[in-house]
Amino acid sequence: MNHLKTFVLLAALTALFVGLGYLIGGTTGMLIALVFAGGMNLFSYWNADKIVLRMYRAVPVDESHPEPLIRNYVADIVQMSADAGLPRPQIAIIPTEQPNAFATGRNPENAAVCATEGLLRALTREEIRGVMAHELAHVKNRDTLTMTVTATVAGAISALANFGLFFGGGDRDRPGGMIGTIAMALLAPMAAALVQMAISRGREYEADRVGAEIAGDPQALASALQKIEGWSKRIENPTAEHNPASAQLFIINPLSGQGADNLFSTHPNTANRVTALMELAGRRGGRRPALAATPVAPRAPSTGVPTTPRGPWG
Repeated sequence: MNHLKTFVLLAALTALFVGLGYLIGGTTGMLIALVFAGGMNLFSYWNADKIVLRMYRAVPVDESHPEPLIRNYVADIVQMSADAGLPRPQIAIIPTEQPNAFATGRNPENAAVCATEGLLRALTREEIRGVMAHELAHVKNRDTLTMTVTATVAGAISALANFGLFFGGGDRDRPGGMIGTIAMALLAPMAAALVQMAISRGREYEADRVGAEIAGDPQALASALQKIEGWSKRIENPTAEHNPASAQLFIINPLSGQGADNLFSTHPNTANRVTALMELAGRRGGRRPALAATPVAPRAPSTGVPTTPRGPWG
């Protein structure tokens, strides 16, 4: 059902973009808009993951990391990827205090999963596994590509609407006239944002379900979601605040807390997600056996990741 809804919503975005281009410039405007959108989508398909990783200063890590905490983080992702039938993704850490995580990449063969330093310090190993399994579920479902394309088209709609409002509002011969152009310029970005947000919410529910199956512990993911939401309301993510279009990538909205599961929220209500996961746990019966504790002293204030990272993404 989520895949059908996503297809319908993406079709609505495309139709909105075409309609806006037609109102602004007639048939010629529609064709120009389509070419422009196609170029943006093509660029996003090949480069969006690199752009996001560079923007968040993601630092790649592997089994050779000096900290046992990081080695466990890597080992668990590698093991869960294999269990899910996925290629090994690029594994990275984001140097920010807000507990959160996201996945990016155009397909499973070119995917990357990232957790913040704050997440690795705030959660238990089981909870971290649950979070990263959720991100692997996004990779498995190819959600990252869908959300990238959606964000690109929605952004193009907003830009095109603004262009029509400021540079074409006086052309009365245009289809729809001046009033139609102004109306579309005001409503199109809002409609595009609603569609983008609706797609994001549906895919978070599905990733919760699939991620719980990958990790084998729905309760750990439910607990992690509650902790992340609590911390995200108290700790700012500066990069996300400056690039709000990327908020949909994270497991919990890194921006201001969105309470209700409504059209203006990029993520589902956390309480609803927790309820669904606990119901899933009840149907499964029992929890996954606890993992061995990390053989180190209590977590230090830093994971050892440099604050000015140097990696393949700049």
